[in-house]
Amino acid sequence: MQTRKLGSQGLEVSALGLGCMGMSEFYSGRDEAEAVATIHRALDLGVTFLDTADMYGPFTNEVLIGKAIADRRDKVVLATKFGNVRGKNGEFLGIRGDAEYVRQACDASLKRLGVDHIDLYYQHRVDPNTPIEETVGAMAELVKAGKVRYLGLSEAAPETIRRAHAVHPITALQTEYSLWSREPENEILPTVRELGIGYVPYSPLGRGFLTGQIRRIEDLAEDDYRRSSPRFQGENFQKNLDLVQEIETMAQEKGCRPSQLALAWLLAQGEDIVPIPGTKKRSRLEENVGALDVRITAEDLARIDSILPSGAAAGTRYAAPQMQALNR
Repeated sequence: MQTRKLGSQGLEVSALGLGCMGMSEFYSGRDEAEAVATIHRALDLGVTFLDTADMYGPFTNEVLIGKAIADRRDKVVLATKFGNVRGKNGEFLGIRGDAEYVRQACDASLKRLGVDHIDLYYQHRVDPNTPIEETVGAMAELVKAGKVRYLGLSEAAPETIRRAHAVHPITALQTEYSLWSREPENEILPTVRELGIGYVPYSPLGRGFLTGQIRRIEDLAEDDYRRSSPRFQGENFQKNLDLVQEIETMAQEKGCRPSQLALAWLLAQGEDIVPIPGTKKRSRLEENVGALDVRITAEDLARIDSILPSGAAAGTRYAAPQMQALNR
């Protein structure tokens, strides 16, 4: 397995990570036994960078990860997140980044995961009511206490990133980035590169759309949250499908899957980029790992740019309430 460095503080991870959210929530067809088998297969393949969050489940995804890695903790670079507050029944209760909550959230995650430290601890969403200096100051205390090794932010704006990094070195920034979400190229990527911060794209396969497996909205189960996503609705669905079909044609010519081409494109954007495609199945995991063998030429990059330039995808990446929760 190829490895890449995240940030300037010494964290090294597998070149591809594994997003574990869908194993517990938001997508249909969940199977805990297959999820654990997928995590074990990932580790066997050298995919050691696992991504979760306290809110996934809610709370159950961390328990699942903890169970899966209990006898192989030393093989894992474990990332989790705090900040999206949820109740026991799954209700969303807002965003918190105050120092007291940071400490509470970390202790709760450590307990659910069954570990004595978290390798990379992210603020999942920026709290508009708490100065980022307070949040990162509390996170830095967790590093001093040995509970956390490295700090990260998710969906933070450039100015927020700069202010946070001035309090304690930020190792990684996580935001959505893929062939149909290229907005980070404008300001986010230049900012993190200037500061020596690694970059972790989530939803690198466009929530599955870029795999070519979704042809109709009916392909998604009734309880699949993507049915409420603007890019999967109405005219947007067909417009985006037309773009994906062009990527499919290119993938066929290169002898790979559309998902592998999409991931290979991301990997080609820089050695500081570590995508975390999510999956619940071993077969999809193995397909994603195959992206590491796909070679992207300058001509390929130019062709992809012509098919899916920044802003080409139809619809916003979240519904309006979720878009408002982003620090932009």
